[in-house]
Amino acid sequence: MNTRTTVGIIQASPIFNNLPASLEKAAALIAAAARQGAQLAAFGETWLAGYPAWLDHAPDAALWSHHPTKEVFAVMRRNSLVVGSKDTATLEKAARENKIAVVIGANERVAQGIGNGTLYNALLTFDETGKLVNHHRKLIPTYTERLVHGQGDGDGLNAAETGAGRVGGLICWEHWMPLARQAMHNQGEQIHVAVFPTVHEMHQIASRQYAFEGRCFVLAVGLLMKTDDLPFELPPRPAAAADNNPLILRGGSCIIAPDGSYVVEPIYDEEKIVLAELDLSQIDRETMTLDVSGHYQRRDVFNFAVNRRLRSN
Repeated sequence: MNTRTTVGIIQASPIFNNLPASLEKAAALIAAAARQGAQLAAFGETWLAGYPAWLDHAPDAALWSHHPTKEVFAVMRRNSLVVGSKDTATLEKAARENKIAVVIGANERVAQGIGNGTLYNALLTFDETGKLVNHHRKLIPTYTERLVHGQGDGDGLNAAETGAGRVGGLICWEHWMPLARQAMHNQGEQIHVAVFPTVHEMHQIASRQYAFEGRCFVLAVGLLMKTDDLPFELPPRPAAAADNNPLILRGGSCIIAPDGSYVVEPIYDEEKIVLAELDLSQIDRETMTLDVSGHYQRRDVFNFAVNRRLRSN
């Protein structure tokens, strides 16, 4: 049994609020990662088509009935991915043709039926045949995200078998939800994809904690964003525009081993495919001392259950 697998973090900027161009760039980056030997390619939070950082960097974005905010949201909504559409098919094709598993964040739009006005912060996992093997929606949008994203459900709290290993993922502050973590640990992840806008210090801490607790490898994935990528309808706060075109999302992507140590230390401020070969047998060695789904869990003391029913949007 081959216990070695090669993974690639895609630390890159999407084409903000331009879904077709971002999909084209994603397909090219997936192919590039595969050419470099990666069996799994991972993109950051809402990479399609960009994290709504304007919620935190525009002073008037949260004002009630603010026309510029409505205009920006309308553009964001039109450039949000519909699962099962031709846009998803582009990702399926890229994974299949390059024989590589793909995990990618997206602003997701419901096209029709109940909840068709709602956007979700979603994480999509495709295996190397191009099949969509998991579709997770962020359980609780964090703070300002609640202006644009709806609440997800437990249906996507899964890990999936891929050619790279058993892969799961959570989105940003879900890594501080103890029960969400336990739900994923119970899935027997070998590789966990932790997606963030930027993997800053506290996100590094959460990701290393997750790896140690779950006895799995963690790919902590950030993305890049320049001040110039903020929507022109909402001028940025002076602090965001202090430099000549500063990065307001700086990446910080890293790869962490099951003992909490770095396989690849955080990389900031550059667009890069971050590659590493992982030895999955390290999980077996580390599980000797801690297994929160097995010998380090007291089922006679604690009850745990997950409601996996889909919400009615």
